[in-house]
Amino acid sequence: MTANIYLPSIATVREVRPETPDTSTYVVSFDDPQLRESFAYEPGQFAELSIFGVGECPIGIASSPTREGLLEFCVRAVGTVTDALHDLEVGDKLGVRGPLGNSWPTTEIEGKDLLFIGGGIGLPPLRSLIQYVLDNRDRYGAVQIVYGARSPQDLVYKEELKEWEDLPDVDFHVTVDAGDDTWDGAVGFVPPFLKDINPSPTNKVAFTCGPPIMIKLVVEALEEMGYADADIITTLEMKMKCGVGKCGRCNIGDKYICRDGPVFSFEELRSIPGALEV
Repeated sequence: MTANIYLPSIATVREVRPETPDTSTYVVSFDDPQLRESFAYEPGQFAELSIFGVGECPIGIASSPTREGLLEFCVRAVGTVTDALHDLEVGDKLGVRGPLGNSWPTTEIEGKDLLFIGGGIGLPPLRSLIQYVLDNRDRYGAVQIVYGARSPQDLVYKEELKEWEDLPDVDFHVTVDAGDDTWDGAVGFVPPFLKDINPSPTNKVAFTCGPPIMIKLVVEALEEMGYADADIITTLEMKMKCGVGKCGRCNIGDKYICRDGPVFSFEELRSIPGALEV
C-alpha cells in the first residue's frame, strides 16, 4: 500500500516535545500498519498536515527516512491550522498527506564536504538531511553545522544540538542574536558569524534554511567566500499552500515551489524571475 498524495491518511500523535515557547515537535505514526511500513520519503520532502474541520498546511518532514517507524514535524504556531496543531496531545488524530515535493540531493553530494547553515525554525528541514548524512557517514566528507536563533530560548532541538557538538567528526557552531544570563556561547547574527568561521568552499556544498533575509545575507557571505551558486542549496517552504501546484500561491516564474521544489540551488533560483525577492 502506498500513500495517496491527494488524500490525508489518519495518523496518531505519539509524542509532543516543546522546543520553544511557540514551537513543538510532533512525533506521529500512521494508523494503518501497511502505510506505516511503506511510507517512503526523502530528506527535504514535506507533507500536508490537516486538522479535520480546520484545514491543512504544508510542514517539512524533520526526521530522516533512516530513522525508521515514526515521522517528526516541527511546528510553530503562526496561524489557524498551526494553532490547532498545537492543541493536539498524545493520542490525538491528524491527517498526513504526502510525501510531497522534491528532496535534498543526497546522491549528488556523496564524497563532498557539507556545510549546513540554519536560522531559527529553519533548522528542522536541514535536520532531515543532517540525520541522513550522520547515518550514512562513510558516504560524505567533513560536516560543518552553523546554527543561530534570536535568543537561547528560540533554539530548537536543544538536546540534539549538544549531541552534534560532542560528535568528533562534526564541526558545530551555534550563536544567538542576543544572549541572557543562561547563555555563555557566541552572540551575533548568523551571516557575520559565518564570515568569522570562514568555511572553505573547496569541494564543499552549502545548505541553508531560515528567515528570507537571513538566507539572502548568508548567500551573499558564501559568494564572497568563493562558493558557486550551484553549490548553495536552499528550501522555499514558506511560500507553499496546497502541495500539488493547483492553488497558484507558490508560483514563481514557470515553477511551482510545492511541485518543482521546495529544494533549489541558487543557480536555479537566479534563472527564475522573482524567486530571490525578500
